[in-house]
Amino acid sequence: MAEGREQRTYTVLVLLPVLVMAVVAGVDMLAGPEVGFLPLVSLGPAFAGLVGTWRRTLVVGALAMLLCVGLGIYDDLLLTRRGYTALASVAGVTVAGVVAAIMRGRREQELASVRSIAEVAQRVLLRPVPRSAGPLRVAVSYTSAVAEARIGGDLYEVAASADRIRLIVGDVQGKGLAAVETASVVLGTFREAAYEEPDLAQLGARLERSVGRELEDEKFVTAIIAEVRPKERTVVFLNHGHPPPMLVRRGGVDFPRPASYALPLGLAAHGGEPPATFSAEFAPGDQLLLYTDGVTEARNGEGDFYPLKDKGGLLRTGDAQAALDTLREDVDRYTGGVQDDDAAMLLVRYRPGRGPGRD
Repeated sequence: MAEGREQRTYTVLVLLPVLVMAVVAGVDMLAGPEVGFLPLVSLGPAFAGLVGTWRRTLVVGALAMLLCVGLGIYDDLLLTRRGYTALASVAGVTVAGVVAAIMRGRREQELASVRSIAEVAQRVLLRPVPRSAGPLRVAVSYTSAVAEARIGGDLYEVAASADRIRLIVGDVQGKGLAAVETASVVLGTFREAAYEEPDLAQLGARLERSVGRELEDEKFVTAIIAEVRPKERTVVFLNHGHPPPMLVRRGGVDFPRPASYALPLGLAAHGGEPPATFSAEFAPGDQLLLYTDGVTEARNGEGDFYPLKDKGGLLRTGDAQAALDTLREDVDRYTGGVQDDDAAMLLVRYRPGRGPGRD
């Protein structure tokens, strides 16, 4: 939706110089030389400098000069002071437009280089996750609130082994490069500890130590860690102040919650009990969705939050990635394409009829 609006705006800007010169020529021919529309031909190269290359601006300027000469002859003003003034205006605006187009082109090249670096950084930070692990299928979705940046403070990762799959979805407080740096710390620790720590409690404690060393001024990271055990048909959670997971079953939707909520990562120094693990049944046909508050706090034009609990049906059709893409598109329609926060989602589907040891 936003891309469509940008494309329409670009098309209008491309056609605007020609349309303006056509309108000026028509009005000048109808109104006669007394009105003095001739210098307005310079609006063509002026608008051409807003979009396109310097070569295109130069071509539009040349067309404007020819049009100015033609109208000058038609109005019998070409060899008068008004005619010379109009020609000078077109030439001067064309030169200024060419210079502006050259400078804008250089800035666009620099911006493209920065975006390329940001994309590489995001691929390193949010690497492709394994799409399958035995009977499980995995899908991810990430939407940045700042489309130009394409990177933010939400994070996700999957660590799959022979008998279990560990997941994390988190949300770093704040935005910008500081949030990205913190996210890299969390993900780096998880990628190593997820294969080493025997249980989620120790994995959470290790994440807390890593984040606590990096963060200052009461900054924090909300995170939920999950361990799916297909053989036991169970999923175990550890919630560090994060929105509850969503389980989609044949009978409906459930949001498992711990007996008591713990502080986010990075706030252990303020006291409080560490988070306790809690579990839920996870059988063939079930789906698990982990997400950040950019999904549940997305608002429509009336200011209402996105009703995620009513959207379980969107995840029951198609393959896992197609279903998650459908949910993301529904959030986008709900907000009208305007999101104030990053939104990350990670979906795990236990394929129907695929018990332990079957694929």
